[in-house]
Amino acid sequence: MNAEVALLHNYLIVGALLFGIGLVGFLSRRNLIVMFLAVEMMLQGVSLSLVAWGRYYNDFGGQMLVLFIIAVAACEAAIALALIVMLYRRRNSLDVVLWHELREDNQPPVEEPPLSQLPPEAKVEWPRLVPAGRQPEIPPEETDYRHHV
Repeated sequence: MNAEVALLHNYLIVGALLFGIGLVGFLSRRNLIVMFLAVEMMLQGVSLSLVAWGRYYNDFGGQMLVLFIIAVAACEAAIALALIVMLYRRRNSLDVVLWHELREDNQPPVEEPPLSQLPPEAKVEWPRLVPAGRQPEIPPEETDYRHHV
């Protein structure tokens, strides 16, 4: 395998990992800031892949597109931060589910299914080992008081 192809594969693997981690973070979290950071991670994975393809084909199109992506991401970060601050002041929470008022008028609100009520767990009694042999007689002064530290 050519060294350039191996380098391209390595960059594409790292880019795919960044995109995958960002996708999992976006789908599994409900905090808006964490979701925003996950989207940024996905964007960086795509940018890394574009730069890798541009380097492989000796074309600066990928690098130029990444510069535009970075500029748009900076503007998006400023707008998203302002939106998050405004919505936090209104609801005092960053949970996405609480912001159903932002939906369109003809859309019904999304309701989450209630959590099932599990019975309280009984106290777990862990097994104990039986002491072997006789316990030595230790005066209480040695266990309760230390004359030096």
